[in-house]
Amino acid sequence: MNDAENTPYPESTDSQPLQERVNNRSQRPTSDAFKAFMASSWAPAPQETPARDAVADHAATRRRAISEQFKGERLVIPAGPLKVRSNDCDYRFRPHSGFAHLTGLGLDHEPDAVLILEPAAEGKGDDGGNHRATLYFRPLAGRDTEQFYADSRAGEFWIGARPTLAEFEARLGLPTAHISELEVAITKDVGAPEIGGISIRLVRKVDENIDALVDTARYNTAKDPENLDMGELDALDEKLSEALSELRLLKDAWEIEQMKIAVAATVEGFADVVRALPRALTHKRGERVVEGAFFARAREEGNELGYDTIAAAGNNATVLHWNRNTGTVNAGELLLLDAGVEADSLYTADVTRTLPANGTFSEIQRKVYEAVLDAADAGFAAARPGAKFRDIHTAATTVLAERLAEWGFLPVSVEEAISPEGQQHRRWMPHGTSHHLGLDVHDCAQAKRELYLDGVLTEGMVFTIEPGLYFKNEDLAIPAEYRGIGVRIEDDILMTADGPVNLSAALPRKADDVEAWMAGIYQEAQG
Repeated sequence: MNDAENTPYPESTDSQPLQERVNNRSQRPTSDAFKAFMASSWAPAPQETPARDAVADHAATRRRAISEQFKGERLVIPAGPLKVRSNDCDYRFRPHSGFAHLTGLGLDHEPDAVLILEPAAEGKGDDGGNHRATLYFRPLAGRDTEQFYADSRAGEFWIGARPTLAEFEARLGLPTAHISELEVAITKDVGAPEIGGISIRLVRKVDENIDALVDTARYNTAKDPENLDMGELDALDEKLSEALSELRLLKDAWEIEQMKIAVAATVEGFADVVRALPRALTHKRGERVVEGAFFARAREEGNELGYDTIAAAGNNATVLHWNRNTGTVNAGELLLLDAGVEADSLYTADVTRTLPANGTFSEIQRKVYEAVLDAADAGFAAARPGAKFRDIHTAATTVLAERLAEWGFLPVSVEEAISPEGQQHRRWMPHGTSHHLGLDVHDCAQAKRELYLDGVLTEGMVFTIEPGLYFKNEDLAIPAEYRGIGVRIEDDILMTADGPVNLSAALPRKADDVEAWMAGIYQEAQG
């Protein structure tokens, strides 16, 4: 039998669909004999019911909170699809954070899944709420199906086992249904409430197919489709995204534990980087050596990086989001490492330390470093329950302005610089001092300003404090000896009823402590 007999296509393949040609290399057998043999003699799948996940009750509480805000409306929260990296290779899947928060699902189990909160009579929904939740997803195909061995995106032979509907239901305490039922679940009875229909709110721009399905349903059931105000409908959807974002402003006990797990792994990753620094100092792309050392820890201990690592040495440390990491690491320079491990639960840390590449700060480096540390400490002191989130930034940047004035860098007084009409000190720190942290490295990003910048610091909030000073080689407004120095110090803070707690305090912060910590790691490595 020749290769032509092994494929459903003739030798001339002009008529072969373009999207199927990617499989030409595979030479997969298609004979009935092969299919029958592949479907036979497999051990039965495990039948034991998995235990309920620790997050299940917390996720149910979160769904109840969202249910209270959108009575009588169908809420559609997609996980999102796989995303192509190149040709037929996908990125590792990560669900949308709103979906992860309401289901408790992390890792890569559920591409294309959708959570639907179906309106119920008031108080008759889940846990006495106003909705009944169902998770729609594509479960594991049976070993008697072609998908088992032929589907490289979803077949067990290719990607390993996936949970069944029953397994997810047991783990999450959440009813499940096959994704084949999703279209009906989204579109049934859609229409204007005044004529007995159900209105939909959707988390948009997560899954294009779900966006199109909802938009079509809205159009087909509109009283006047030609004059349908899509902008008004988009605004309704945005309110759902806003609510999901604001729900994460306060972390529950399970989330806080996940944050601690992520931070602990991140601390270990920073130690790994120090161990790798001698090699980085001799490598033409030493920053990549640093990046790789941290990435190994992120994959060993967690799901992934929470964001692209910034491993910036020398003048690269003055580039706020330098993540090309193609530069050298030279003795006498500073290395700014901004990195975070994302736990299997998808909660991420976000920590920055600025390290002397050779283990010892120069006089000028120490001077700049200690100014940034003083600013960070001032921000921490301002972070008290009842204060406003923006107070942290004001306290930290005021210290920086004072130091810049002492060094003769400011063209105006400190008072004028820190005024809204001034801000000259921000030339050397143009970013904010704090952001919320959780499932996203910049968590709660769709929250209203009055709940974010003007929000009151409350028990259960997790956020960063990260002042910095960035003196570029090209900056002629400062003396030459300061140029090429970039310093940022960033810690992850949990607000408690008694005040802030530094979750990342295990990483040294004072200049002397940083030097001693690095020296200890080198001595340990040398035996």
